[in-house]
Amino acid sequence: MQTCERAKTLFVGVDVHKDTHTAVGLSPFGEKLFELTIGNYPQDFAELAEIVKLAAETANLSPRIGLEDCQGFGQRLAEYLNNDGYAVTHVPPILVDHKRQKAAHPEKNDYLDARGVAEVMIQKIDTLPVNKITQDSQIAKDIQELSLDREYLVKEQTRLKNQLHLLLHRIWNSEYSEKFKDPFTVKGLRYWKKLIPKNTSSFLAKNMKRKVKKLEALRLEIKELESDMELLITKSGHKVHTANGCGIVLAAMIIGEIGDISRFKSPSALAKYAGCAPREHSSGKTHRHRKTRSGNRRLNCAFHRLALSQISRMGNEKAKAYFLRKISEGKSKSQALVCLRRQIVNIIWMIMKHKTDYNLQKS
Repeated sequence: MQTCERAKTLFVGVDVHKDTHTAVGLSPFGEKLFELTIGNYPQDFAELAEIVKLAAETANLSPRIGLEDCQGFGQRLAEYLNNDGYAVTHVPPILVDHKRQKAAHPEKNDYLDARGVAEVMIQKIDTLPVNKITQDSQIAKDIQELSLDREYLVKEQTRLKNQLHLLLHRIWNSEYSEKFKDPFTVKGLRYWKKLIPKNTSSFLAKNMKRKVKKLEALRLEIKELESDMELLITKSGHKVHTANGCGIVLAAMIIGEIGDISRFKSPSALAKYAGCAPREHSSGKTHRHRKTRSGNRRLNCAFHRLALSQISRMGNEKAKAYFLRKISEGKSKSQALVCLRRQIVNIIWMIMKHKTDYNLQKS
């Protein structure tokens, strides 16, 4: 944004919550033009839009609205403002928090948070992402929710299995581990429910049966989620799952966290977002790069898993050759894996950008 354009902009910061939203409008020079607290209903959104329009016309400025959260509590407001023709900017809460911590007397309330959002916009409007609602972003959000739900259910399934291990040991002692290689197969669960020793207490037997039924229900729900994820991935047109070692679950994790790929102008931008790009740490004649621990950690984890699958026994021969070449250059295995992960980001960006299949010969 040019200086002359910035001088003609009304910056509106909104601190979003579950039941209320607080908005503060600032001039390009930081003067407060209005302050407003509204509810979380469509009629309240219309009131905010009207106040912003009136303030912009009075000051002869073009409005730009920034929200701390465009996906959670602020999603409905962001959608309304987008549909009403307003440019909505996403302002990461950490930027507002950094600004507050630098104050001589840091204080926090809804007004100060909303004002902080507007002040961050004044200073960093060129680097802040514009919130765009597209078909790809909406499908990606649905995929992300399914992926997160599955993740929670898998963790719950693990907890149930650990509890069942204890109960089965109490009922059958060490014998239970010898009956089946995996005690939680369909056949195994059916056996535990039907053939309970006669000397087992009724409470223990009932508790074990209850947990077995819950485990069976969880497995069914996980399969339903995976089926829904597959349908949505097909609908999105992305072919991430065609990459070596990338199934539906991992593809859903990647697509859901990336969202609309048009947000990222290059693979480098995606790598920085995912925390897969090394950060420069140079001074004077010393030039070095360090591994970053910032970025989207869930997406970083997905790329890490994909990189590991590439160098597995059933992985990608070109990826294995690249990995071994980096080791021969003097890098450790973990450093070589970081390099491979960065290359995988390039491939995923191209696959999602052009909605093409993964082609081993061209990678």
